Amino acid sequence: MHAVTTERDDAAMSQQEPANAGGAAQIPGGLRGQAHMIIQTRQAQRLFHGRSRRTEPHKAEIIGLKRFATLMRNVWQAASRDDPWADWLLLRVYQAVEENREGLDALREQIDRALESMPAVEIELAESVRPIQVPLSFSSPFGYMGAYLIADFDQYARAILTARHVGLLPRDESERRLYEGGRLVRGVFHIPQGWHYRAVKRADLEQPTPAAERMLKEWGEPPAEVVRGTLRAPVAPPIPVRAETGSDDNDASAANDDES
Repeated sequence: MHAVTTERDDAAMSQQEPANAGGAAQIPGGLRGQAHMIIQTRQAQRLFHGRSRRTEPHKAEIIGLKRFATLMRNVWQAASRDDPWADWLLLRVYQAVEENREGLDALREQIDRALESMPAVEIELAESVRPIQVPLSFSSPFGYMGAYLIADFDQYARAILTARHVGLLPRDESERRLYEGGRLVRGVFHIPQGWHYRAVKRADLEQPTPAAERMLKEWGEPPAEVVRGTLRAPVAPPIPVRAETGSDDNDASAANDDES
């Protein structure tokens, strides 16, 4: 069973026919689609929701998928406005997603070998009797990339819990392995934590503006290739062809609402 499934509205995605044979063809409307994630383990569910200081003020915040998607939406919008720090952050998150998905695959292979190690015994991966389905609707690709990470972890957690149930993993080791896999997901989700939009552009680095000076102090200097726009995440918005010099105060209010 795939953890992430998609549906598409054929009517919305197909090109409309001309209004009449002699008239001009209508312009197709925007594309719309739906995506859902199937979650089978409580461990994956906790990674999806995270932990907010609003509900548990005495515990450290754990960024879940929803909060991660909101942060990355704002970063994506800033990158589309020629913010080099946002572009750099997209690159770092993209690389971390790729690396940590590979890490989860490697961990999963270890458990798969254990499950296949018993001669003449075929062990099927445990499935939830009541999996939950959650809708996914994100305005940047990075929200979905975070969902893929959780989907990978969910499969990994199922393998761990199966191996524990059939006596191939002691409880302490299974908990350690679950923590190790969860850390790979959380490590990605926490990368954009603390990032704020400062309405800076690449031109602001030539003779650093106050906003650029603040970003240099908080986040360091972006690599020269990122500033030139020659090194970017494979998944990134287009950079404006001709960026304006200086900061745009009207851009300073990046959205902070949660993704739905």
